[in-house]
Amino acid sequence: MKRIPVVIMTLILVVGGAFVHGATTHRWSLLAPPASRAEAIHDLELKLGANAQADIPSELPIKERSRVTCRRYVFPNDVGTVVVSITSGPPGAVSTHTPDVCYPSSGYKTVRAPKKETVDLPGGGTASYMVAVYEKKTTTSIDRQRIRWAWSADGEWDVPSTARLHLPYLRSSELYKMYIVTPDVSRNDERSESDPAPIRTIVADVFAQYARSLRAGR
Repeated sequence: MKRIPVVIMTLILVVGGAFVHGATTHRWSLLAPPASRAEAIHDLELKLGANAQADIPSELPIKERSRVTCRRYVFPNDVGTVVVSITSGPPGAVSTHTPDVCYPSSGYKTVRAPKKETVDLPGGGTASYMVAVYEKKTTTSIDRQRIRWAWSADGEWDVPSTARLHLPYLRSSELYKMYIVTPDVSRNDERSESDPAPIRTIVADVFAQYARSLRAGR
């Protein structure tokens, strides 16, 4: 008789685990978020004062039921090129595959380890994000990139220590991950790790415009 409650409890745990997994991966269509919100985010054209912008193929790894949009913005001044990538999908899929794992595994050397930074946003509020520098050398060129990344479920951009276990993300039906990538032309002997003012302004504008779109789509 005592074994019956144990069996029932085990069954509850199994069913509960399957339900949670289905919710966080969008396997249950009933729990999937409205497609219109993600469409609006991926269709958003940022107003950054760029000379030109274009969608480009993404090399970012994506998991089941996720989507990524990648755009290149070209500026007329010393800023040069800025690439913005936005990924949407189930929290369990979008919360993983960060640059500190993907870039070294793709042959890039870590020049500057990830560091958390916070920027004030136009119109109020802040965005927190990780920033790191990665480099890949070939016989003819050096590709050095400064990469910034953060997550948001509701317009608040942040980088929790363990995104895949962050409760506010797990409670959300959809999670968004942002990459902002610029060429890094600093020398190894330069001590300043902060972005130049023009790039920092663009970074703030990118986070702010996506934040407004996310809040509008609630």
